[in-house]
Amino acid sequence: MFRATVYVTLRESVLDPQGNAVQDSLHSLGYDEVGEVRIGKYMELEINSEDQNKAEQRVKDMCEKLLANTVIEDYRFDVTTL
Repeated sequence: MFRATVYVTLRESVLDPQGNAVQDSLHSLGYDEVGEVRIGKYMELEINSEDQNKAEQRVKDMCEKLLANTVIEDYRFDVTTL
């Protein structure tokens, strides 16, 4: 069994209005040292498989088909043994 940790973020070329709102709010609270803020998604998945390579391929397929909108988002993941 494996645990997949998936991170999905907007591509650098895509505007991030939610990140801008958080940045503005942090500045208004006095955290002027904060630069650009980008918002993303974090997911943990338990994968029932005996083969790590197969588990990694399945997670990649999940990201491509559902977990990330590959037109505007990038993703990365780590697969570790439980």
